[in-house]
Amino acid sequence: MMSLHPKIIDLTLDRVWRLLEALDHPERRLPPVIHIAGTNGKGSTLAMIRAGLEADGKRVHAYTSPHLARFHERIRLAGDLITEAHLTEVLDRCYEANGGASITYFEITTVAALLAFAETPADYTLLEVGLGGRLDATNVVDPVLSVITPVSIDHTQYLGDTLARIAGEKAGIIKRGVPVVVGPQDDEALEVIEATAARLGAPVIAQGQHWHVWQERGRLVFQDETGLLDLPLPALIGAHQIDNAGAALASLRALRVGTEACEAAMVNASWPARMQRLRQGPLVELAGGAELWLDGGHNPAAGQAIARVLETLTDKKLYLICGMLNTKDIAGFMRPLMGHAERLTAVSIPGEAATLSAEETAAAARTAGLSATTAPSVAEALSAIVTEDPAARVLICGSLYLAGQVLRENG
Repeated sequence: MMSLHPKIIDLTLDRVWRLLEALDHPERRLPPVIHIAGTNGKGSTLAMIRAGLEADGKRVHAYTSPHLARFHERIRLAGDLITEAHLTEVLDRCYEANGGASITYFEITTVAALLAFAETPADYTLLEVGLGGRLDATNVVDPVLSVITPVSIDHTQYLGDTLARIAGEKAGIIKRGVPVVVGPQDDEALEVIEATAARLGAPVIAQGQHWHVWQERGRLVFQDETGLLDLPLPALIGAHQIDNAGAALASLRALRVGTEACEAAMVNASWPARMQRLRQGPLVELAGGAELWLDGGHNPAAGQAIARVLETLTDKKLYLICGMLNTKDIAGFMRPLMGHAERLTAVSIPGEAATLSAEETAAAARTAGLSATTAPSVAEALSAIVTEDPAARVLICGSLYLAGQVLRENG
């Protein structure tokens, strides 16, 4: 499948529609769809919505990308990860129906997910957009609810170089008459989203207008036109998760889910490589008495979100192990981390053609004001840090691809 089309992203829906037609349109036979776009927070918001719906007794399909440790993570059928046999079967059918025509890896695997969803009974389908929205391979559905999490500058080579243009691509998931939950946005992005919704007669449920969320006395408070919810803080760590939780709760309220399920959305959600504390495995053993954390964020907004978490973790010296792709705003990601870390150790990402070399990442870190060195691997970087400071706090960051490698290496 990887050889069917160059790995270069080519945003169009023509190939997807052709394959869906050859498979008798599985996208028309899905359980009710919640479609989620945005630059940051899509996956976390989806995880919280899923936790809430499942606590309400609903069977939920979920489609996310990219995967971290193995491909099966992308496709969750009625609560369970797709099995090897089932994945092979739907991929074979898509491959055969495609007839050797040009198609991207993401497109054909998205169609395989839709095929599996259409043929497995469930109450809801949660679809996370891969890139953008308007021309993303997931944008072939008629949802019951759309969700747009915060929009910021990323993937400018595909989506445009201004916030307004990027927001326009994300707003492409809005459908005529279908409500859209909108997380916190810069005014420039919100204006575009609201204009698109108005043109399509889609009711807007926006933070700051129709719902509010905040942290108070170690609790999360959510308020909308229905009333007030006083809930535990999200299990997912970081101040940015308060806004993601708000979008998830606004979505659950729109789906008429009760208070107990909303509480479960906060308590039960899990989403790996988002300020995740690693607590067991070979790398944790190598760390000894040091703390080991993992985050896959890779753009300036993610750097700011990580920095806000680090402001609350000041009891130990922090060391970064960082690997990044050459398609990212490296300095933009690193600049917010300046002042929080003793040192950054740069690594390349094994098996990724687009990885920056360790030397390039270290040079970018120095430009951003961080002290930086290099190491041949994460394990060697970690070993050097804990030899120097056995009580260190170590954060591995910079890329979801690196995060996946770390999760595999850590068992």
